[in-house]
Amino acid sequence: MERAQVLVTGWDTPRVDAETLARAPELRLVAHTGAAVGFLVSDALWERGIRVTQTGAAMAPAVGEVALTFTLCLLHQVHRFDHALRSGSGWAETRSAARPRRELRGSVVGVVGASRTGRAYAGLVRAHGAELLLADPTVSAGEAAELGATLVELDDLLTRSDVVALHAPAIPATRHLIGRRELALMPDGAALVNTARSWLVDSAALLDELRGGRIDAALDVFDEEPLPADSPLRGLPNVLLTPHQAAGTEEARHRQGTLTVSEIARFLAGEPLQHEITREQLRWTA
Repeated sequence: MERAQVLVTGWDTPRVDAETLARAPELRLVAHTGAAVGFLVSDALWERGIRVTQTGAAMAPAVGEVALTFTLCLLHQVHRFDHALRSGSGWAETRSAARPRRELRGSVVGVVGASRTGRAYAGLVRAHGAELLLADPTVSAGEAAELGATLVELDDLLTRSDVVALHAPAIPATRHLIGRRELALMPDGAALVNTARSWLVDSAALLDELRGGRIDAALDVFDEEPLPADSPLRGLPNVLLTPHQAAGTEEARHRQGTLTVSEIARFLAGEPLQHEITREQLRWTA
């Protein structure tokens, strides 16, 4: 790395700390091929004036589509039907295993976090005729209206929404943003969608709620990954599970590579970066 001016990083890249930087005296840019960079950067990196770019914009459309898919599956009880049939239930028994089904049009959908993925999801949900609520302390009522949403406090969103979709960043202020008290605010029969980070949810409290059967959930992220084989979540009929693959489409991977190369080219040409993350921005984004 002695002569490297640009470092391309991924999910398994170790933190770029003082020890690493000592071996890269010419380093000027870290081009991260994922979205979250908080785990990657260090004080030493910022103090050296090294710039950081990422590819969250390339991943957002795929995550938005998966969150929409989860929403439709939960409203139409696909997860419960699938679990009942795979468990050997009879036809009539399977039909009665689900709650009354709902259409997305006319449902109230609460979006927690107007991130890139949150905005992608909001656009898709709005196109299906849902009523949109948004909770995000960094967004104004006018900005929410531009997204087709009504800006509300988190508690209000939780009590009013048929589906709550999490799209907030994993930062200190959002640790267990959805805890036992918040889950209790959700109406009976409501559903939780998490394609963001398990950091946002008190997983023990969520498991208790799911075991009680009062709410449903679709989860792409977990405290422990891979999800242990003996995880209680695996056996619950009211949970849809995927292995942290919301952003993993072929198209997203291609966009990530293209965006990374484009940012590097812009940097080396002395042009403004389009997807830079600054030290200040890490206060409210991951």
